[in-house]
Amino acid sequence: MSSSPGPSAKTIALVGLSGVGKSSVGRRLATVLGMPFRDADLEVEAAAGRPIAEIFQQYGEAAFRDGERRVIARLLTHEPAHVLATGGGAFMHPETRALIKAKAVSVWLKADIELLARRVSRKENRPLLAGKDPLDVLAAQARDRYPAYAEADIVVETGDTPHQAAVEAILKALAERGEAAA
Repeated sequence: MSSSPGPSAKTIALVGLSGVGKSSVGRRLATVLGMPFRDADLEVEAAAGRPIAEIFQQYGEAAFRDGERRVIARLLTHEPAHVLATGGGAFMHPETRALIKAKAVSVWLKADIELLARRVSRKENRPLLAGKDPLDVLAAQARDRYPAYAEADIVVETGDTPHQAAVEAILKALAERGEAAA
């Protein structure tokens, strides 16, 4: 690119399945746009004072999702515009989805399920995948979550390419929407 794009006036919320690169792409996007980066999972852990896996184990997914909803609401309501990597299930909660739609530009990062399964199988920190076949879990999540993800403002197909390719696709889509200078 010949010039750096300007920051978005709104928060840019990345949604998608585990392993799609929301955090990695989000960090790079924030750097390019000169915006702060927030990772909802890390923010939930900081608020709870414990790792997500421990929250799931001790309190269950419903308690985690409630905390996640409150943290995302705080970030979208009380923080300046930033790039936000959400957890894979965050956009499934109707209240969270409505808040993201009202206060942010949502970007669905979408990738092939087999690619995602290979990526997530390299990490042990995903409680919904613990002790299960990642391909089976991700395929089921795709069936359940894709209708909600499809409500995102922007859809970016990613593949087995460098994260910079996804960043460039997001920047192009934002410029087409008039959300950031090209």
